[in-house]
Amino acid sequence: MGNHTDVIEFILMGFTDREDIKDALFVLFLAIYIATLVGNIGIFVLIWISPCLHTPMYFFLNNLAFLDLSYSSAIIPKMLANFLAARKTISLTGCIAQMYLFVCFADAECLLLAAMAYDRYQAICNPLLYPALMSRKLCICLVAGCYLTGSMSSLVHTCFTFHLSFCSSKVINHFFCDIPPLLALSCSNTHINEILLFALCGSIQMSTFLVILLSYFCILCTILRIQSSEGRHKAFSTCTSHLTGVAFFYGTLLFTYLRPSSSYALDTDKIISVFYTIVFPMVNPLIYSLRNKDVKNALKKTLERIHFVT
Repeated sequence: MGNHTDVIEFILMGFTDREDIKDALFVLFLAIYIATLVGNIGIFVLIWISPCLHTPMYFFLNNLAFLDLSYSSAIIPKMLANFLAARKTISLTGCIAQMYLFVCFADAECLLLAAMAYDRYQAICNPLLYPALMSRKLCICLVAGCYLTGSMSSLVHTCFTFHLSFCSSKVINHFFCDIPPLLALSCSNTHINEILLFALCGSIQMSTFLVILLSYFCILCTILRIQSSEGRHKAFSTCTSHLTGVAFFYGTLLFTYLRPSSSYALDTDKIISVFYTIVFPMVNPLIYSLRNKDVKNALKKTLERIHFVT
């Protein structure tokens, strides 16, 4: 890697170069990050201490909270530090680590969202066999597969990206070390990298998206066969939170990564990246808690126990 990369550090341009709004943006993103930490740690702890939430659905949700917390923490602290720094640098090692962690956790989240859709399919389409079909062993294997696939995909992207030469400039037009801005920065031929980006990211994002679409098509067919309107509403209400999260997450990811480098508009990409790197991890706990009776009831019981003890 050292033979091909002619820099020992990069300069992150950040979200904006306007000095008059940097303080306001720092406060805004700090508040978002604190809300992300509180929300996802809260979901994680609540599921862990509430026996009524020890089901496959909440096992996956627990891992979703961990992934949201992990990839936002790989990006936001450095972003906040650069708002206050006179020289917005990131070391080569730091850039490699940031890209690897982000791609690993983002790819794992795509796969986990597909696993959650499969879980909802089994719960609604095969309710009598659901406990046997979604055993704890299967759930652990699915989650382990998400992490393993994400880590392997990220390793390939990171190795091939930092095998390139960055000899003409070291200024990254982004607020973190992402693949598209680094490909745009390189003075090497990035054709192989673009093929890998389409092949790996495309296969993971599109295959998981198709699994989600197929799962919800089967779920919709099952729901339409339910006679009572109350039964249909109850069945569909268990999926609305997941559908909302999927639409928000995949819409921004597919737009960002499944394009040729010639169409990259990095200033636009920075704005879009804010949604899946910063906003999405913050709103996920809200999406899955405010629209979920089980989570709200578990939170209510936990707060009642804490009040009783005190």
